[in-house]
Amino acid sequence: MGSRVTAPAVRARKVANGADPLVMVTAYDAPGARMVDEAGVDMILVGDSLAMVVLGYEDTLQVTVDDMVHHTAAVARTSPSALVVADLPWLSYHVSVEDTVRNAAALIRAGAGAVKLEGGTKRTKMVEALVDAEIPVMGHIGLTPQSIHAMGGFKVQGKELDAARGLVEDAKALVEAGVFAIVLEGVPDVVDRLITEADPVPTIGIGAGRHCDGQVLVFHDVLGLQDGIRPKFVRRYATLKADGIEAIAAFAADVRTGAFPSEEQTYHLPAATAAALGLSEEPDEVIGLYGGATMSG
Repeated sequence: MGSRVTAPAVRARKVANGADPLVMVTAYDAPGARMVDEAGVDMILVGDSLAMVVLGYEDTLQVTVDDMVHHTAAVARTSPSALVVADLPWLSYHVSVEDTVRNAAALIRAGAGAVKLEGGTKRTKMVEALVDAEIPVMGHIGLTPQSIHAMGGFKVQGKELDAARGLVEDAKALVEAGVFAIVLEGVPDVVDRLITEADPVPTIGIGAGRHCDGQVLVFHDVLGLQDGIRPKFVRRYATLKADGIEAIAAFAADVRTGAFPSEEQTYHLPAATAAALGLSEEPDEVIGLYGGATMSG
């Protein structure tokens, strides 16, 4: 295991200063975290996308703090070198500063090295409280999935002049509040460029163009584990759903034809032990332990 990536180390990773672009991929359990970390990413996001890609909900609003703690802990148990960033779910940082700090602390105790929350200027009070509590915070502006109802769906943000200027101001406010990085989701590339060039913290894009200091994608999208929704910004690097279906179908066929298990997947007793139990080790005949019945075939 290499040295751990930290929030201050991420904050220093501006491409304009000569740094390599940052890579972040989601993970929601231990096997996924091991895969992502061994691939060499900088950050693992335990995203509230968990709701849609793992738990089967239609949006991210259904996931709870307890859900996020459960899955963050599973990821953290793998002791990844990558920085573990956990999403604060909807309504966990909207009601009061006290709730916000308490909920973020639960994610840190579960093993996260930082938390992420959505929103710009209106969330600066919460960001400041978290930073005061020594909890590193990643911002998230643009298309914010927790605001799906207010936005009228998953729509690109910042296309109009006032909206673009608003995002630039949101980013500036988050930086002043103390975030160490900002996710830009679903915004035009010009807006991405304006924010990335203006702010000292790195930007991480998802559907935000090429000018960001890094990129993030969902684990299931990268690996082709889901094919129901395919946003424009997704590039698939594998077809694991199709490969998995083919593999499981082959297993089912082998079971139904008797090809599985074969001798390679079968354990045998020593001959003397089998004889003492009144069992035959003949491959096509097993004398049962129950009443001495013989089962052929």
